[in-house]
Amino acid sequence: MMKLLTVLAWRNLWRYPRRTIIILFAIAIGVWSMLSLAAFMRGMMEQYVNNAIGNLVAHIQIHAPSYRDDPVIEHSMPPPTEPLLKVLNEADIKGWAARVRVPAVVSSERESIGVTLVGIDPVQEQGLSFIAHTVTEGRYLESLDDKGIILGRKLVERLETRLGKRVVLMSQNDSHDIAERGFRIVGVFDTKMEETETQFVFVGRQRLQKMLGMQDNISELAVLGYDRDNLKTVVQKLRAAAPEQDVEDWQTLNPLVMVIVNVFEGFLLIWYLVVFIAVAFGLVNTLLMAIFERTREMGLFQALGMKPRWIVGQVLFESLFLLSMGLIIGNLMSFATLLLTAEGLDFSRYAAGYEMAGLSSLIYPVLSLSDVVISNVLIIGLGLVASFYPAWRASRYVPVEAITRT
Repeated sequence: MMKLLTVLAWRNLWRYPRRTIIILFAIAIGVWSMLSLAAFMRGMMEQYVNNAIGNLVAHIQIHAPSYRDDPVIEHSMPPPTEPLLKVLNEADIKGWAARVRVPAVVSSERESIGVTLVGIDPVQEQGLSFIAHTVTEGRYLESLDDKGIILGRKLVERLETRLGKRVVLMSQNDSHDIAERGFRIVGVFDTKMEETETQFVFVGRQRLQKMLGMQDNISELAVLGYDRDNLKTVVQKLRAAAPEQDVEDWQTLNPLVMVIVNVFEGFLLIWYLVVFIAVAFGLVNTLLMAIFERTREMGLFQALGMKPRWIVGQVLFESLFLLSMGLIIGNLMSFATLLLTAEGLDFSRYAAGYEMAGLSSLIYPVLSLSDVVISNVLIIGLGLVASFYPAWRASRYVPVEAITRT
């Protein structure tokens, strides 16, 4: 009987090929829109999170207990101890860097602007933050005691200066006096985000420690793991090795990122429901029309002994065939779209807006397996549930009335 029902369901689908093709196309477009939008949104989320992590946040940061509330020089901390160094050099940590980070003022011949002054170890920062690979003019810092300074392109424009010119940095030293020193601009970085380019300036860590009279003290330790979503074990190890310090992961350090990610997730869920409702209405309407046109035929089947549950099964098989074919076509269209956009989607004309949102104007779609599974299960599972009503209606016909209906 199962074989008979599947054969009848398949043949009934193609009695009216135009109608079947239209609903197939509607289901395919729905699946394609779900997966394509999910890939685009995931690409935006991935870029936003990676930009936030690379923007001197890393996966984990270690500070003195009061530093995050008041990031000044007196809230610095000593360099890592042996127990902490042992944890930092374990296999589950990809890299780490010690930094000095303080408020400062940078002055050129024409302008003075408030910035965040960061003293770095050029070797440690490679692969840990954006600094090394975004220097587009001049050179990167060469040592801990490098006499040069790296500025952002927008900051250079605002200061009305250029590569090779000298600027003066002013900040508060360890004695609460003003410390100032001249630096020559040896590099200009371009992150395509104006806020980053105007906020940070970079010098060698030892050079800055000497300028501020900090000896070997630092402001923070930035730690990069291998999996940003599974940092609990690493955080616990670091807290055990440095119990007197403040150890937090990137989600705690930058809660706004998680809020925006959750908003994206909610938007995707709403879009999935909108597409499902549209597909469900089209599917139910198609099945009801097909059942209405075959009323006499179904009455005859029941008169010949076909049980109502078999009629329900036949209609559900029709729905299953429609949904399955629509899913296959929609998935293929989505994968083709991903291949065509593998080089990224260029939104250069909206670059200013994207920069304000912490994004670059080139978005790379990212499709996760979970999105494919959720969209396919949602369509085929809830689609069958929505199809149950037309199937139930078909099984409730009285044979004599159905046969005589014209």
